Amino acid sequence: METPEQVAAAVRAAASGDDQAWDALVERFNGLVWSVARGHRLSSTDAADVVQTTWLRLVEHLDRLRQPQQVGAWLATTARRESLRVLRLATREQPRDEQVEFAADAPEDSPELVALAHERSALLWRSLEELSPRCRRLLRVLMADPAPSYEEVSAALDMPVGSIGPTRGRCLDCLRRRLQRAAVTAQA
Repeated sequence: METPEQVAAAVRAAASGDDQAWDALVERFNGLVWSVARGHRLSSTDAADVVQTTWLRLVEHLDRLRQPQQVGAWLATTARRESLRVLRLATREQPRDEQVEFAADAPEDSPELVALAHERSALLWRSLEELSPRCRRLLRVLMADPAPSYEEVSAALDMPVGSIGPTRGRCLDCLRRRLQRAAVTAQA
């Protein structure tokens, strides 16, 4: 389900009750929906609620989508709006979530390599948190698996499609410089 025509066909099939088409849509776009919710720095519970509500909204509107080939953009926009709604309704300070750690590539029996991988991961997350909010949101959405299309990113972040690539490049350059400075500081 890579072409717009295949996506539109899956949406139409899911609207007519095809469970396999629905499963294919969820498999293809669930990472995008999660990345939009997590990009708004919601707690795990709130992000899960946003994801569930977003899919519920799709079920409610599946047969009324005007452009079924753009279901990814529709889901991203719905997840963004739902995330903003949750943030508006939050009346108390939310505890900070633990950050997802990258799995160590080293064997589990090598504590030194595991410690180094953990340190690298922590350094990456600290450096990412030092970026501007716009860069953090963009890079988090782009990390979704499977990777969202630029149209989906545009809808999720309310950003023109033409500015996504250049902004991504500037954000990655900034992150790279921060990581290099942090590595030099850590060695001193």
